[in-house]
Amino acid sequence: MKRALPVVALSIAGLIPLWRYAPSSGTTTTTEVAAPASTPSSSSSTSSPSSSASSSAAASQVVQGSTVNTSKGAVQVEVTFEGDKISSVRMLQQPNHPQTTAAVPKLIQETLQAQSADIDSVSGATITSDGYVTSLQAALDAKG
Repeated sequence: MKRALPVVALSIAGLIPLWRYAPSSGTTTTTEVAAPASTPSSSSSTSSPSSSASSSAAASQVVQGSTVNTSKGAVQVEVTFEGDKISSVRMLQQPNHPQTTAAVPKLIQETLQAQSADIDSVSGATITSDGYVTSLQAALDAKG
C-alpha cells in the first residue's frame, strides 16, 4: 500500500502530457469563453431577480472582430458588452499551437481588466497576441 499511492500518482503525472499533447497542424476553430469580469450581477439578482435579468439581457450586445491572418493561423474574437463594459471575450478562431492555448486566457483576462485593446502581449505568443489585439480593436470599433 505504501508503494501503490506514489506509483498511481506518478503514472497519472506521466500521462497528463500525453493527454494534453496536440500537434500544431494549422488552424482550428475553437470556442473558449472568458469568465465574467465580476460577479456583482449575481449578488444584485438576489435582490430583484426579474428586473436585473431583464435589464442585463436587454443591454447585452455581441460584436465579432475581424479575422486576422497571422503566420501561425487565423485569429478572431467575439466580444460581449453589457452597456459600454466588456463582459466577456470569446475566441472564434485561433492557431492550434500550445503557446496560443496558454496565452488566450491571459489575453482575455487582461482585456476584461483593461476594458480596452490596450493590453500587453504574452511572451512566447507575440504573433497571436498581436492578432488578438487587432481583432479586438476591430470589435471595439464596430461597437462604436
